[in-house]
Amino acid sequence: MQKRVAASLKRRHAQEKRFRFYGMAAVSIALIFVAILFFTILSKGLPAFWQATLTLDVYFDPEIIEIEEKPQQQPGENDAAFEQRMLAWQTDLGFINFNRIILNSLAEVLPEAPKYQRDAMRLVTSGERFGLRQLVNDNPAIIGQTLRLNLLADANVDVWLKGNIDRSLPDHKQQLSARTRIWADELSERGIIRNKFSTALFMNADSRSSLASAGLAGAFIGSLMMMLIVMFLAVPVGVGSAIYLEEFAPKNRITDLIEVNINNLAAVPSIVFGLLGASVFILWFKLPLSAPIVGGLVLSLMTLPTVIIATRSTLKAIPPSIRQAALGIGASKVQSVFHHVLPLAIPGILTGSILGVAQGLGEAAPLLLIGMSSFVASVPGTPFDQSTALPVQIYLWQGNELRNFFEARTSAAIIVLLALMISLNALAIWLRKHFETRW
Repeated sequence: MQKRVAASLKRRHAQEKRFRFYGMAAVSIALIFVAILFFTILSKGLPAFWQATLTLDVYFDPEIIEIEEKPQQQPGENDAAFEQRMLAWQTDLGFINFNRIILNSLAEVLPEAPKYQRDAMRLVTSGERFGLRQLVNDNPAIIGQTLRLNLLADANVDVWLKGNIDRSLPDHKQQLSARTRIWADELSERGIIRNKFSTALFMNADSRSSLASAGLAGAFIGSLMMMLIVMFLAVPVGVGSAIYLEEFAPKNRITDLIEVNINNLAAVPSIVFGLLGASVFILWFKLPLSAPIVGGLVLSLMTLPTVIIATRSTLKAIPPSIRQAALGIGASKVQSVFHHVLPLAIPGILTGSILGVAQGLGEAAPLLLIGMSSFVASVPGTPFDQSTALPVQIYLWQGNELRNFFEARTSAAIIVLLALMISLNALAIWLRKHFETRW
């Protein structure tokens, strides 16, 4: 008998050890894959935060920038007349050939640049001429002065210097001419071209004419506007609905049907909400295509079931004795819920709500169906302006034809998106700890 008991114990202990081993192995494998994912993204994306940049002495030659003095509003002049004069001045400024300014600056470090203008101008991304124009627009006093400026190198120059292209390829397969490649290497050796932290990645909107200037500003602001809409719509409505269903709604077939449908909606694929948003908000309500207001409404519908379920689960976890004690001392049903139950449920409600918002932040499929896959080269000023979002920007960049440049930039955008999502999750953990300690 004792041998049988000992053998049985030995088998159970062996089973427990195997179970622990399998569990640890599963967790280890999962962590390894997560580590590989993060290592791949970071190794590809981090170099994109530093971009090839030329440091040049730029002379704003008054013989090239022949323009009248910037208009100033005169006493008694109405706003419409002043705006008309300002628009005319800015139009004249737009006709200035700022490429000549850049070419003259390159000639100071490359004497042969004026002779081979096309090859020389391939060193600097085309968007920098608009940057120089903006400097003159903001401060016309710089005309006649020399400023040391950082100008972004062309995307192909950045790829060439970082070694992301095979240098042994023949000339007809290279994006840059042989002379431009030689100049790029020479300027890099002289320290005129250096890898510097790319503020353009965060300050500029997307661009197709000047690929090196393409940034995430438009997508970031668009995502921020959508998240604010979700916070102001889905969170209050979801929390209010959960409180009513859990604490006040009568238990009957209607509420049972509502609960079943809420659970079903939480499992609906996100692309279905995109179809709903396109048909309702764009076709019926005639809201603008590819606008943060539409994206925010679609993500609010998608996030709403998650917020309701999380809030109800938190309310169910509050001990019934809290409600009974409140009612026992004379509190009404509303007072017992809002004065006693809800304060204890705030940590869980905040955690569920923020996690729901973070989930919406990473969604791309519903936004593609409401037109946010279109190219938008501006930063939205209001929720009704055309915009894109971070997940959609990642989708657009990964399909760009200049793969060697945008593969790293796509990973950099993923890092930014992951940083935002991790920040939201960290905020949820902090708020939970804070309110748990408080109450």
